[in-house]
Amino acid sequence: MANDTPPRWDRKMQQRLARGEAAALGELYDRFASLVHSLANRVLGDEDAADVITREVFTHVWENPEAYDPKEGSMRSWIAGITQRRATARLRREHREDGSQSAEALEQIEEKVRAASTAARADYIVTSMPASLRAALELAYFQRHDYRQTATKLGVTEDEARRRLRLGLQLLSSAMTRPAPHRPRGLGPVR
Repeated sequence: MANDTPPRWDRKMQQRLARGEAAALGELYDRFASLVHSLANRVLGDEDAADVITREVFTHVWENPEAYDPKEGSMRSWIAGITQRRATARLRREHREDGSQSAEALEQIEEKVRAASTAARADYIVTSMPASLRAALELAYFQRHDYRQTATKLGVTEDEARRRLRLGLQLLSSAMTRPAPHRPRGLGPVR
């Protein structure tokens, strides 16, 4: 099951980081390192580069805890955003250094960036949805239960299980429907 980080936890973590508590950084790393690494790896397609991005992200969080604003979302989404921005910047920088400026190469880079952005939005949606919807989706997706098995496992009616699955999937599908920014070919990266 996904790690829940309620706003109270986020605020307390930010305060602990601001006080320089090394244990807070360790706890944050334990909770979010796999998220950071997987997002970075999705963008870069390189384990070593993802390791570097993971270190950079946690260094940034350690050095700038005041940059997190709980009013703007969860700490998880803030950290995912930092990861995506750093990984995307690295990917674009490597692309410029390689000198491969063809329209096809640029489009491949932007497609990787869009895919990573969609994955980050989907992760945020899943972790933000009510536990009842998330539990139904996890049973259906990870354990391959149909709506009848899901209903039995959750102790709800079949109609309720179908409703939860439908609502969860509708929320999740919104990660895919956000339009990508359009820019003419050949221009620099969207910032």
